[in-house]
Amino acid sequence: MGSFARKITTILIVLLLLLVLALLMGLAFGSTGGIREVWHLLINSDQDNDTLRAIIWQIRLPRVILAAVTGATLSLGGLVFQALLRNPLAEPYILGVSGGSAVGAISGMLLGLTIFPGVALTAFAGSMFTLLLVLGLASGHLSTRRDTLLLGGVMINAFYSAVITFLISLSPKASQVHQILFWLMGDFSMQTPEQLIILTPVLPCMIIIYILARPMNLLLLGEESAASMGVDVRLIRLILLSVTSLMVSLVVCQAGLVGFVGLTIPHIFRMLLGADHRLLIPACVLGGASYLIGCDLLARTIASNGELPVGIITALVGAPLFIFLLWRSKR
Repeated sequence: MGSFARKITTILIVLLLLLVLALLMGLAFGSTGGIREVWHLLINSDQDNDTLRAIIWQIRLPRVILAAVTGATLSLGGLVFQALLRNPLAEPYILGVSGGSAVGAISGMLLGLTIFPGVALTAFAGSMFTLLLVLGLASGHLSTRRDTLLLGGVMINAFYSAVITFLISLSPKASQVHQILFWLMGDFSMQTPEQLIILTPVLPCMIIIYILARPMNLLLLGEESAASMGVDVRLIRLILLSVTSLMVSLVVCQAGLVGFVGLTIPHIFRMLLGADHRLLIPACVLGGASYLIGCDLLARTIASNGELPVGIITALVGAPLFIFLLWRSKR
């Protein structure tokens, strides 16, 4: 076994064990049950506790799965954007792609497109429009691209906040307004097993991105250098941007706006593992899943009289990191 094979095997084993631990903790902790009761339920299906069984399998398991898929998707999405734009501060939330997905999703909800894939399609259209807009703003000289990207993302997010507020004001139902507002801050609480079907395209998208790990490594050298080594830069960029936007739009439909995951996790693993995307892609997928399960667990246990939106927890962690990275990039 070569050194690369040993390294990726070690990374996968460690992160898979971490993910299993996070999954068990996500299933165990809550207002009902505990680690011992949940463990007995998992190994003994004949245990006579129908209430706990329903809570675990019908409420907590879909929520934990959604948190894992959302964390993996946003983390991988941030990694892809950072590689394509060669900007360590790029990620779906900061660039406004998540906001575009949210505008599309809310538009679909208000139009009554509740049957799959109605809301998913409008969210994907919103994310792709935003991505094209940001890339258009950032086109030009490479020395100004980083500042233009950040400024463009800030302005687009501000505009989308106004659009979202306007769309919410059009809703005639107070209950729908409350649901949308909570969803916008990152909400896993309303997930059901049936709704998880919408996330099935995420896995093929991740596989496609991993297949393109080597071209992503070459793109870090610059588009001209990558093209001289046989990379079809335009095709690779189109594929990566499309599948990443599709993944992000699907999780935004279900989880709402969860920010800074795509900034925090890739940055941590890039410091630990280097810049090889053959290692970073699986690490970000597994590490991002564990991270957001932990954030969601903290969000639903830290408040004594209810639960917090998970987006608050990720922002409290990610926003200071973003400020630090921005400050360091100016030195």
